[in-house]
Amino acid sequence: MAKILDRISEIAAHEGITIGALERNIGASKGVLSRAIDKGTDIQAKWIVQVVENYPQYSAQWLLTGEGSMLKKDEVPGKVSYDPKVGTPYFDVDFIGGFSEIFNDQTTLPACNILVPGFEKASVWCNVTGHSMEPKINHGDIIALRECSINDIQYGEIYAVVLDTIRTIKILRRGSGSDVLRYVPINQDFDEQEFPISRIIRVFEVLGSIARFF
Repeated sequence: MAKILDRISEIAAHEGITIGALERNIGASKGVLSRAIDKGTDIQAKWIVQVVENYPQYSAQWLLTGEGSMLKKDEVPGKVSYDPKVGTPYFDVDFIGGFSEIFNDQTTLPACNILVPGFEKASVWCNVTGHSMEPKINHGDIIALRECSINDIQYGEIYAVVLDTIRTIKILRRGSGSDVLRYVPINQDFDEQEFPISRIIRVFEVLGSIARFF
């Protein structure tokens, strides 16, 4: 079990988050993983399952055995479907990784549907343009999104946000006032900014990203 815990620590490090944040992401109480890691004790199998389900970009075989690649990017990531009943809609629209202001003309019809194992909870896929969320989300990737409400936002997590003149992907944190949110990049070459909550048109939870395969 200790080696599995070591690999869970590797996942947290690769995601750029703390073990505490990973615990929250999988629905575990504070200290469930961190205490086991510190003491070298076992954890319940259900938490391993939750890691696999919440971090589908990581190989379950690697997590359990240490064999193979940590990431699934070496595998065939999915396939394209032109049957609207099969797969998740892919919209050929860019979410800007930085803060470039653009006219928010949203594509209304998907270019196709795509099927990617491990991302069944996604409601839509789209493109990523920009470098502010690297190395976790890279320029040219496609991202799996699930729409949520402002009230659903968990501070410290990554969201794709459509504002009145901006589309951006950032870590959302509390702002300097109750009416604003901080938009924080991962790439330290980029600056964080604040925008009024009133400017938000739509907000999506970012479930993950993969290299474009079509």
